[in-house]
Amino acid sequence: MDLYKGKDTIAAGRRHTVGLKSDGTVTAVGDNNYGQCGVSGWCDIVAVAAGNVHMATNTGSAHTIGLKSDGTVAAVGWNKHGQCDVNDWRDIIAVAVGWRRTIGLKSDGTVVAAGRNNEGECNVSSWRDIVAVAAGDWHTIALKLDGTVTAAGNNRYQQCNVSGWRDIVALGAGYLHTVGLKSDGTVVAVGRNKQGECDVSGWRGIVAIAAGSHHTIGLKSDGTVAAVGWNEHGQCHVNDWRDIVAVAAGCAHTLGLKSDGTMVAVGDNEYGQCDVSGWRGIQLPGN
Repeated sequence: MDLYKGKDTIAAGRRHTVGLKSDGTVTAVGDNNYGQCGVSGWCDIVAVAAGNVHMATNTGSAHTIGLKSDGTVAAVGWNKHGQCDVNDWRDIIAVAVGWRRTIGLKSDGTVVAAGRNNEGECNVSSWRDIVAVAAGDWHTIALKLDGTVTAAGNNRYQQCNVSGWRDIVALGAGYLHTVGLKSDGTVVAVGRNKQGECDVSGWRGIVAIAAGSHHTIGLKSDGTVAAVGWNEHGQCHVNDWRDIVAVAAGCAHTLGLKSDGTMVAVGDNEYGQCDVSGWRGIQLPGN
């Protein structure tokens, strides 16, 4: 797996969904109370991010981030903590959104952060040789070039206990749990497991992962999808999905991108965040 490819072309936020189209424009549905769906003017975008957040919180991830082809970053939505203050970022190759913050991976392997830092979740300035980043509510995770993982922020549920991980190729971070995809297609997880969101030890043949607030999604090599964790809104009802090439998980909804550029979604749809059946031409990962 080339760690610099497969940039996120779909993203699931707390109550909204974002999709990157093959022409570099962006579409969004769902809650727009803070302007987080105001992406209609964006162009030359190569990746999108919209963080998920715990159900009880209304505004924590009400912002959307777009990575532009020139390595700069666009942002819309709630900015109380400066999480959208990314206009001066340069040489960015990947982005991640957590609760009230934004993380950017630079081409030189360093990491920048903007937004809330009450738990030390933005203390990433010393990181080096990073190839991927993920952001949970109060913790930030990074994959190093050697396949090991580093973490910063709240560790109340041991969601940052990743120092022993090896051979990792991709990461996901939920409300209070962290998930890692290994090079052999198996998955590891640490952190809060009250809803079974860390019960991934039996997974095999996984090629991509996503972490929602309390659920975890795994994309299998045959285009089917596995899910564990909280399922109150049906966000884990993915057993019948086929031809999936990318997945994303929000607070209580799950997205799948099909090989033909269309989308499927299950879970909480209170704000229309699952109304993606009409979407066409979504960019496939790695293209």
